[in-house]
Amino acid sequence: MNVRTLVLGLAVFVATALNSFLAYADPQLDSLLKNPSNWASQAGDYANHRYSPLKQINESNVGKLQVAWTMSTGVLRGHEGSPLVIGDTMYIHSPFPNKVIAVSLKDQTFLWQYEPKQDTAVISVMCCDTVNRGLAYGDGKIFLQQADTTLVALNAKTGEVVWKAQNGNPKAGETNTNAPHVFGDKVLTGISGGEFGVRGRLIAYDIKTGKQAWIAYSTGPDNEMLLDPQQTMTWAEGKLQPVGADSSIKSWKGDQWKLGGGTTWGWYAWDPKLNLVYYGTGNPGTWNPTQRPGDNKWSMSIFARDLNTGKAKWVYQMTPHDEWDYDGVNEMILADIAVNGKKTPAIVHFDRNGFGYTLNRESGELLVAQKYDPAVNWADSVDLKSGLPIRNATYSTQKAGPDHNVKGICPAALGSKDEQPAAFDPSSSLFLVPTNHVCMDYEPFDVDYVSGQPYVGATLSMYPGPNEKGAMGNFIAWDASKGKIVWSKPERFSVWSGALATAGGIVFYGTLEGYIKAVRIKDGKELWKFKTPSGIIGNVFTYQFQGKQYIGVYSGIGGWAGIGMAAGLQKSTEGLGAVGGYRELAKYTALGGTLFVFAIPGEKG
Repeated sequence: MNVRTLVLGLAVFVATALNSFLAYADPQLDSLLKNPSNWASQAGDYANHRYSPLKQINESNVGKLQVAWTMSTGVLRGHEGSPLVIGDTMYIHSPFPNKVIAVSLKDQTFLWQYEPKQDTAVISVMCCDTVNRGLAYGDGKIFLQQADTTLVALNAKTGEVVWKAQNGNPKAGETNTNAPHVFGDKVLTGISGGEFGVRGRLIAYDIKTGKQAWIAYSTGPDNEMLLDPQQTMTWAEGKLQPVGADSSIKSWKGDQWKLGGGTTWGWYAWDPKLNLVYYGTGNPGTWNPTQRPGDNKWSMSIFARDLNTGKAKWVYQMTPHDEWDYDGVNEMILADIAVNGKKTPAIVHFDRNGFGYTLNRESGELLVAQKYDPAVNWADSVDLKSGLPIRNATYSTQKAGPDHNVKGICPAALGSKDEQPAAFDPSSSLFLVPTNHVCMDYEPFDVDYVSGQPYVGATLSMYPGPNEKGAMGNFIAWDASKGKIVWSKPERFSVWSGALATAGGIVFYGTLEGYIKAVRIKDGKELWKFKTPSGIIGNVFTYQFQGKQYIGVYSGIGGWAGIGMAAGLQKSTEGLGAVGGYRELAKYTALGGTLFVFAIPGEKG
């Protein structure tokens, strides 16, 4: 090799290394996120804090909150996510048919509306209601992820379509319920359909053109997962070590990884300094674990990927060989907290399986893993050295014979928490977490794969967990450095809305009966509540306009917990077991689809 060749080679290597590390931020979005008057992303920031430094509304005056204005979305199904607020404009979304409405905050008039033309057949392959978890903003565009797997970029000023991209096939059971995420110069989106034998993946698109930048699968060959066998690390035996060649394929029987699930319909986070994207993967297919021996990697896992290339830096599987549908898609919260007396760049994740995980987000080292609902019984603990759950064989759903109905499993398939996101309060370092307190009976059965048809293989029945006097939910404060509950506030039904923490010392959340509540962060004392017409499964948000702080939330029952009401289901085992568990909801609320915005009369900063 001559000197010139060596120098050129080194130059290419250095340029490639720099390109994979540098974050190409969207300066406009960065500026909007730093101004608390806006709510410019679904979490209010890249780190999923769902925290606002606004404090005009605080623990001393929150009891004076009143309705400032309301607006119907015109759709009577489950309303998840929240609107966006950019300057003097609010962007509202709806469940299917996925309408987008731009609203002037000056007089609440519509500036423009967009309603996509979608084949209604997509509804039949949407697992757990026709929800949509919200819009994203960046580069002067509003991004909508339609149910039919079309990602649309709209001109934020006019509503005109700038570009479209197709990331799935509804005829094969692939749909979308997730919010897209704008990180740097890319738009990230995932896929739903874990109950239809879908193969999960994360897709990144160029924010300006809609051209696919990369696609990373959750299961399969290393090259399709953008996984380097020697460079991608995982936590095992008390240390970080390479995943090794064919780590996914070796953990499935034959070609089962092609139907492997691992869908990516949750919330993602981005650390611009590390330029790493964090997200979770869902359940393996089918729900009958006996049909898919092995660890079923990398379903039920947390991935850290380079934003520019999609290459995986590290991966950690929370529930190897899942037997209970404990999707790992819940939000990844990035926070610098003290763990074992040392300040740590952490990622905190409240998994469906009932354990709250704290990992080093740079390396993937497992630091803490503890139950955030004491009723969890499928595993006794998580071994921090191996990273593996210590399972309780009593609650295994592996089929020992033709009749195998396992009773009393906690949590139920919808988890100790589903997609409803937690909030992080930086002043106290507490995580404020909406949770489910629900258990189940689980009866697996053999099922054959047919494209576009349900590939479930289990019948479920759900009911309230033990020792809470019939309560099906708790709102808790969590110390992620120790893995301990600081306080817990029981609720009649699961707390299925996203939380919002503010510098006013309060945290807001909604209930399935339809209450929006404000409680004190330090002790959980309830300071205010208001009953909306329909159950709340949306995420509370806040913004400031003309010097006045507002709090908002969608009222509209639905989602998995409310699927019986939303879709008119009656049998207890329908809705993947949720209908029977939440039958009492019909005595407390009805369908709806209205945005509620609150303020304190006369109050200004």
